[in-house]
Amino acid sequence: MRHYEIVVMVHPDQSEQVPAMIERYKGMVTSTGGKVHRLEDWGRRQLAYPIAKAHKAHYVLMNVECSDAALAELENAFRFNDAVIRKLVVKTEAAVVEQSPLFKVQDEEKKPGEFRARHQDQAEGEGDDAQAETAAEGA
Repeated sequence: MRHYEIVVMVHPDQSEQVPAMIERYKGMVTSTGGKVHRLEDWGRRQLAYPIAKAHKAHYVLMNVECSDAALAELENAFRFNDAVIRKLVVKTEAAVVEQSPLFKVQDEEKKPGEFRARHQDQAEGEGDDAQAETAAEGA
């Protein structure tokens, strides 16, 4: 079995159907003995350019390990689902299980106090270095 990274863009009018679609696609992978290593629902995001008269889309990222037959079944399901406006399937060397950088940024945005405190600590540390350099130059 091979490893694949799959990104699916769903029409924003169909966002409420995304959880059911994810379960269906996970079932297609696992029914043939495959595994879902990572699943991230990125939510609605702005598109770089309009696709099918939509300016936003609901993004879903999946890292799976499956057979060629299961992948063909998945791609066929994407093709005949009108809610899926774009898909990208990339073969990878190994399973990716850590969070994607985009998902990490979203987690930081949800915790603004934590993010703010960390950056204030870094800014204070930089100020101390500048004061030490000024004192060293004056001496």
